[in-house]
Amino acid sequence: MPAPVPFDPSAIANAKHKLRPAKDGVTVKRTICATCDIACSVVTESKQGRVVKVRSSDNPIFRDNICMKGIIAPKAFAHPDRILHPMKRVGERGSGKWERVSWDEAMSDIGQRLKKVIDEHGPEAWAVSTSQWNTATDHGLGRRIMNHIGSPNWISGVALCAGNTAAINRLTYGWFPMGDFNNTNCIVLMGHNPRRHSWTPLYNYIRSAQQRGAKLIVCDPRKSSSAERADIWLPLKAGSDAAMMFGWLKVIFDEGLYDKDFVANWTVGFEELRKRVDEFPLDRVAKLTGCEPEMIAKAARMYANSGPSIIPWTPITDMQRNSTSAIRLQGILRAVCGYIDVAGGETLQGFHPDVVPESTIEMHEVLSEAQKAKQLGADTHPAFTYRGQEALREPLKRVWGHEYPNQITGCYMANPSATFRAMAGEGSYPVKAFFTLGNNTVMSYANMPLIIKAMMNQDLIVAHEHHMTPTAQLADYVLPGDSWLERPWLTDAFGWMSAYRPSEQSMEPPGEALSTWEFWKRIANALDRPELVPWASLTDFYDDRLKATGMSFKELSETTEIYFDMPEFRKYLKTGFATPSGKVELKSSILEDLGFDPLPYFREDPPVDPDYPLQMFTGVREDGYFQTAQRQVPEMRQRAPEPMIFVSPDTAKDYQLQENEWVIIENQTGKISAQVAIKEAMPNGLVRVPHGWWKPEMQSGAGHLSGALQYSDAQLCRDDEDYLDREQGIPHLKGVPCRIVKDPTGGAANPAPTEGTL
Repeated sequence: MPAPVPFDPSAIANAKHKLRPAKDGVTVKRTICATCDIACSVVTESKQGRVVKVRSSDNPIFRDNICMKGIIAPKAFAHPDRILHPMKRVGERGSGKWERVSWDEAMSDIGQRLKKVIDEHGPEAWAVSTSQWNTATDHGLGRRIMNHIGSPNWISGVALCAGNTAAINRLTYGWFPMGDFNNTNCIVLMGHNPRRHSWTPLYNYIRSAQQRGAKLIVCDPRKSSSAERADIWLPLKAGSDAAMMFGWLKVIFDEGLYDKDFVANWTVGFEELRKRVDEFPLDRVAKLTGCEPEMIAKAARMYANSGPSIIPWTPITDMQRNSTSAIRLQGILRAVCGYIDVAGGETLQGFHPDVVPESTIEMHEVLSEAQKAKQLGADTHPAFTYRGQEALREPLKRVWGHEYPNQITGCYMANPSATFRAMAGEGSYPVKAFFTLGNNTVMSYANMPLIIKAMMNQDLIVAHEHHMTPTAQLADYVLPGDSWLERPWLTDAFGWMSAYRPSEQSMEPPGEALSTWEFWKRIANALDRPELVPWASLTDFYDDRLKATGMSFKELSETTEIYFDMPEFRKYLKTGFATPSGKVELKSSILEDLGFDPLPYFREDPPVDPDYPLQMFTGVREDGYFQTAQRQVPEMRQRAPEPMIFVSPDTAKDYQLQENEWVIIENQTGKISAQVAIKEAMPNGLVRVPHGWWKPEMQSGAGHLSGALQYSDAQLCRDDEDYLDREQGIPHLKGVPCRIVKDPTGGAANPAPTEGTL
């Protein structure tokens, strides 16, 4: 998920720096790493047309924002198992039998088969899943083509990570805010530990803020390294974020710590909200969260009294049964304390007026209302679907100048679970063609058994990938994708920022690898719709988007690291907020019209099942990897060779677990194997389950999927109604019942890999 780039505009504007002189025979490029979602500014060094080194940026603003995944990228993308040519399935689905074909052959067949699905079942029978942080971006072209063809069924990992937060924040104040780390007085981390989960820039920003005196509050069941550095640590129960926020609001309202002028002039629903907050006295909140009332009150006062403060986005709040309410309560806290669109608080950036955003490229306006109404999941969990965002069209155009600003590409999605059920033949209509780009779909959403069933029921599956992932193993075509070293890029943090950063191409892609931009251009041609992608090349496309700047992409790349306007605060004084009321909606008119509770609430956990006495949380990337990637890279596997569950010493004692012992974690949905890691930081009764594990060296194909069936946490993630957020349909990944049993094989079925097998 994209992280904020909370730069100091004045520092950027005044920074004077040059690239270090290159050695003879070395070509140096300013590049943006897209190995994960953080988009760190780095420098590449190339010899004889190949990148040999990735290093930290020479710009003091971005220096030291780099991690091992970026450093090792040249070797990772040169891996001998990388897919370099189009591959066509020739055996049964999942049989592992492939033949090499040309791009032209592949596209001709894909086009004919996709047109057949559309002719027989309608355009809505075509679904696409992408993860933009893996591909860098699809440039808006995927949605553009789907909208013209007539399919509303686009999904993404952003449904569980940032995109859903963007959609819900917009219900409150019409945009997804970004924290001003450089000027804030207090930072609140909800379950996130940036130092350990690939968020090097964010960690650096927080440490810098602390050094100048900013306070840090950490809400996390674990005593993480961030919690150890915090002024206040609240060890709340997993999944109780919304209850904690209710407790803070109770203190802030009772003690009059809110911004009364802002509340009176710029909010609606305050009195109704206050009555709802009164349902959460601190003794109840303490019971729900497991935290002491005095510490809850102390944290609330610190946040409210510090002056401009921020609650940065993290993926933890995105993945809970109460996600919508928890996200809204964070937004409400920002608003009632007067921290919205102010220096040191949460900024509402909008679009840069000189650059055509990807939202415009997507052309949501051409998709008919009848097809929008067919979007899967819109009837049951509509919040980020077209139906859920419809009432924002006019306000968004009034304030931001765009009717369909698709922030984090997460505001007009189909619901993933509903999409997979339709693919499996369990929906209101069939989905029979599925494209997956840079998204290991089988392992990236809840209820992995359902997803596999859905994949096996397709007439056409196309995967655009670097490696033969478990998902690619079930495809009809696997097409080679390029990497961030091999393409130019223009990023705005997926519509989150009004600042653009160019990334230079450092080398040519190997073999026949092509960018997502080229992939979609060829799909348009295969569907006999070449006019949908009229640009001759990716750089021509960028040049067109940058026309109003007076610079070409090449000129921008050579002269500018960040293209931005100096921020303007309190823009709502001129335009109002981009909501139906024009104010911050503490009571949501949109949710009310959709038939949901217009106020935040808290759903307590179902009664404990004695067969599953422990709780697990997952969805946190394994340190050293990004999501399901990099498992084939020897340097990364040496650091973390096996999937590890984290348990407390007391839990280990209760279940007679030993360090590095192989165990099985299971619940009603599935079971996986992992090794035990005993951690003092873990609370008793909570199990941290690693995300994204498979082993490329293990047997591939259906029934095996290179170890994904044995190790992937998606086997344990439920998507039944008790474990879905009501408004969005997001799975609950932060407090799911489970149990641990001994692995009878003692790990015999899990041999440690050697470098030669990776």
